Amino acid sequence: MGKVKMPTIFVGHGSPMSALPHNIYGEAWRNLGLKLNKPKAILLISAHWTIDETAVSDVLKPQQIYDFYNFPEELYAIKYTPPGSPELAKQVIKILSPILEVKINNDWGIDHGAWIPLRSFFPEADVPVVQLSLDYSQPADIHYRIGQALRPLRKQGILIIGSGDIVHNLGRIKPDEKAEPYVWAKKFEERVLQHIAKKEHKFLIDYNNIGSEANLAIPTSEHYLPLLYILGLQDGDDQIDYFVEGTAYGSISMTSFMVH
Repeated sequence: MGKVKMPTIFVGHGSPMSALPHNIYGEAWRNLGLKLNKPKAILLISAHWTIDETAVSDVLKPQQIYDFYNFPEELYAIKYTPPGSPELAKQVIKILSPILEVKINNDWGIDHGAWIPLRSFFPEADVPVVQLSLDYSQPADIHYRIGQALRPLRKQGILIIGSGDIVHNLGRIKPDEKAEPYVWAKKFEERVLQHIAKKEHKFLIDYNNIGSEANLAIPTSEHYLPLLYILGLQDGDDQIDYFVEGTAYGSISMTSFMVH
């Protein structure tokens, strides 16, 4: 009997405000967490650890990072401190070595793109977490290929999460979280979801050709690129279930899905 394959998740983490009680997105993440089997460890790619190298952390106790400014004080009081996993860090380095060099880098920690959704999925903070950096020096197809190479981890009890946003334009946000999305934001996301449904990953890798709205939807790519890891992790027989849909503040997609 083969090993059970873990799902993999793309989460639109949006604003740090999602961490506050009674937020609709946090509630959706908690509901998903109740359905997940407890993984051996978590490998997470966050839009907020963006450097010019591919790296993993291998500390036993990664620090929690509050990498946001001018938010309510109650957000800075939230504690989420899961253990790290040097063992998983070593596995990632070995698996990816045919593609590129992966370095050990412990200058970062568990940033808000990681701990905000994770505290809803696994509130006990008892699952080891390793972050994999988003290497901004690499082209989009390398991010996708990294995802493909990491597929064997799914059969080893590892939950891999990409945390970003399909649409992310802070320069165009509206003051109301429930504001109607911009037409360009809605059109771009609709096209992305159509390509995901048809497994047309080549169009999603070359995202600037998805439509004229791409420049507004992805003015910078760090929130979009985690999506490519999760698409690369998708096997041919996997299904996709959306557990959050929609847009916050008019220009930030909260759409999130599980591949299983």
